[in-house]
Amino acid sequence: MLTVSTTSPAQLPLGFRWASVTAGIKASGKPDVALAVADEPAVAAAMFTKNQVTAAPVQLGKKHLAATGHKVRAVLVNAGNANCCTGEQGLEVAQKSCAAVGDAFGCVFDEVIPSSTGIIGVPLPVEKLLDAIEPAKAALGSTIEHADAFATAIMTTDTKRKTASASFSVDGKVVTLWGCSKGAGMIGPQLGPPHATMLVYLFTDVEIDVDQLQPLLEAAVDDSFNAISIDGDTSTNDTVLLLASGKSGVSASGNALTQFTAALTEVTQSLAYQIVDDGEGVTHVVRLEISGAATKEDARVIAKSIANSPLCKTAWSSADPNWGRLLSGAGKAGVPFDASQVTIFIGGLLVFDRGTRAVSYDEAACHEVMSARNFTIAIDLGAGDAATHFLTCDLTHEYVSINADYST
Repeated sequence: MLTVSTTSPAQLPLGFRWASVTAGIKASGKPDVALAVADEPAVAAAMFTKNQVTAAPVQLGKKHLAATGHKVRAVLVNAGNANCCTGEQGLEVAQKSCAAVGDAFGCVFDEVIPSSTGIIGVPLPVEKLLDAIEPAKAALGSTIEHADAFATAIMTTDTKRKTASASFSVDGKVVTLWGCSKGAGMIGPQLGPPHATMLVYLFTDVEIDVDQLQPLLEAAVDDSFNAISIDGDTSTNDTVLLLASGKSGVSASGNALTQFTAALTEVTQSLAYQIVDDGEGVTHVVRLEISGAATKEDARVIAKSIANSPLCKTAWSSADPNWGRLLSGAGKAGVPFDASQVTIFIGGLLVFDRGTRAVSYDEAACHEVMSARNFTIAIDLGAGDAATHFLTCDLTHEYVSINADYST
């Protein structure tokens, strides 16, 4: 039976250790370097941002995965500096830090994946990062506290740690998947295969090869991290990395593969929700259910159009049931549909019925359901059988305040 948790799991995946230290990269003086190490090279699947401007660690991470055939020994993450748009110096910093980690653990530097998050365009002080490696190595451990420390150190404007886990048993052997994420602003992920920021690190001890693992990750990401938006801005550093140690002794086949797929779905969707729920200034989390589309892609395009509409997002902040903005947001998406076939429900209440305001529309009742932190907007386009879901949020004064002063 699959067991899922967003708090402390019963156990962590075997074959990994985690740590964090304070290197002085964050102005706050909080932990800002996180290190994860596999006891032996782990099988890796990854997806990175599709932004045309990519940070040095993203560029290097792609090269390292290609060079090693998707084998990873260590992950080095720094928070407080994105190491993006920093030229050759930025690449040198990423390369030197990977080489130092490789020396520390007796592996080739290609088996190290770097990640960075924070402000763009500011040189990352390499000496601070290099000086943190030996203390991080000394702090490594395999307890919940060590994993939580890793998850905490990657945070920037996040207000809380984001973790999730799932486990299942096969013939008395337990398979565990544990993951953590960070992200609260600059969240509008467009992740593709190797090909303020969202970073996601997933660890499992199932036995699996990369040809199985990569498509499983892509499918899970499409229905989780690629189906969320806080502000619609795709970061230069977005990374999702999944490592499999194989230490459980359970091979991903048959029922084990089915259960692992379910575990990956549960964990990624939990982490995706936690990102939106902790969005900068968020007071309402909105689930969009778009159905009756000609294709799933049509449904996703309309969902994104509504999710990223400032008019819709500001209405949600005050629980204003302005269904006209929803319909307009759908209409501007460029997807053909007939408004006379559309229905819109807010929190289960019919507000728009095939071309006009619903006879039963009750503004006060809609305002009440929208006053809850979580509510659902369901739109049936009446144009087909395809559907999708999408998580988004409101836009508040606090979001503006945070981002108006972010670099100063």
